[in-house]
Amino acid sequence: MILEEQRFLHEDLERLEQGISDRVVEEPRQVRDRLNRDHQIAGFLDRIQSQSQRLLDIYKDTDGARSKEIQTISTGEPLSEFYRQLADIKSFHQRYPNEPVENLERAYKKRIPTEGDVVTSEIDNLFTGEEAYGRFLDLTGLHELYVNLPGIKRPSYLQYLDIFDLFTPPVCAIKRPDKLTDQYFSYVGQLAEYLESFMRRTRPLENVEQLFASFDTDFEKAWEANDIPGWKLEVTASGSGDGIWCADCEKDFANHNVYKNHLTGKKHIRAAELRAQRQAGAGADSNGSAKRSSNPLRLKERAIAEREHRVKRLAGAMTQERSDTRVNVERKQGMTERERQMELDALFTESASAAQQDEDSGDDSDGSEKIYNPLKLPLAWDGKPIPFWLYKLHGLGVEFPCEVCGNFVYMGRRAFDKHFNEARHIYGLKCLGITNTTLFREITGIEDALKLWDKIQREKKKGAKDEGGIVQMEDAEGNVMPEKVYYDLQKQGLL
Repeated sequence: MILEEQRFLHEDLERLEQGISDRVVEEPRQVRDRLNRDHQIAGFLDRIQSQSQRLLDIYKDTDGARSKEIQTISTGEPLSEFYRQLADIKSFHQRYPNEPVENLERAYKKRIPTEGDVVTSEIDNLFTGEEAYGRFLDLTGLHELYVNLPGIKRPSYLQYLDIFDLFTPPVCAIKRPDKLTDQYFSYVGQLAEYLESFMRRTRPLENVEQLFASFDTDFEKAWEANDIPGWKLEVTASGSGDGIWCADCEKDFANHNVYKNHLTGKKHIRAAELRAQRQAGAGADSNGSAKRSSNPLRLKERAIAEREHRVKRLAGAMTQERSDTRVNVERKQGMTERERQMELDALFTESASAAQQDEDSGDDSDGSEKIYNPLKLPLAWDGKPIPFWLYKLHGLGVEFPCEVCGNFVYMGRRAFDKHFNEARHIYGLKCLGITNTTLFREITGIEDALKLWDKIQREKKKGAKDEGGIVQMEDAEGNVMPEKVYYDLQKQGLL
């Protein structure tokens, strides 16, 4: 049955291509649906590769089974061979009567849920609630690990989002010997692993393995060139010159007795041993690359430096998600527990309504989608009306007209305050002959703006006239002063 398997693989490849084209044509509006579509396409592409490899193995015919089957069909009696294969098929189904038969026509078609069906997605279990289907990073657990590291000043979660990819002083207070602990090694490894997993989950159609390979290649080159920040081989160490410098602990001591006493401490002894091992590794590196892997301390430093380098590159590749995460955390910190719960309920309701709208759009021939918005609420980034509580919170129902902007109406105080620095309002003031626009904030009427501008011009002219009309007087000693001051001093007999 080699030829039947070959025909089945060809059909499977065609069905997979058709399934991919059906999904690429449609562009989902929801982030969840778009990511679910990308994961489905990625699964189809993986199956195409595996099925194509099986097909190539059949065409290679290393064991000669395909050639033997073709020869049997072409040279023997066709009907006898047909009845023989039919008997084999019947006997197989008699032995396994409940064996399911795969229907390729329905296997890769996009399923439209019917009424009462529970809508499930392939990505429902891939992301946490904080990640919001790949829109934000969830580094809360890693933040707890970071603040428990020795020598850390316990930054807030917002501060940690800005510094989690910085491993060199002055941002990172962990010294080089302290980075060799198992606690720090575990933290950096978990951070790199999470960022890799997040990129794989959010970018299923990209070749992330090639990107990770480029990170490893860049690290190898930088390590060979001794160009990794914070992990360069030590050559010389010197203090600030104000006291006694301890090269092992990398500290300055102003008092000689304090320096002498600290030499017997456990911390100094351990730091001296680590520095001696690093210097031995530096000597091995100077002898040649063949001896570089002989120092276990240098190997551990290399493993930690590789993870730090990967974290930096991954964070640089996900700058948009990082900035969105910071904005989302700041927004949630200003919300009450009740508002967070309402937002979570709205998210689940939105997912259910999106599935219902997909069903309705499949039933409609024209594909038009109607959004139920009886209160005329503004639309959010996803094209859906914002929640009514958010509408009331920002005061978006209050109208603020501006005559300078051509009687344009701004909804909400925030948009009204923001428009004074926008091009529309500045252009309206310049059309009235007003050049200094910074003094006209909160002024929306044309008449009020003209009156204020005339008053400013009059005061400016008056001030220039007063400065020009002052008569200067000079006394016998050559001191110059205004005329009024001169006569006052003269009447008092001081001149």
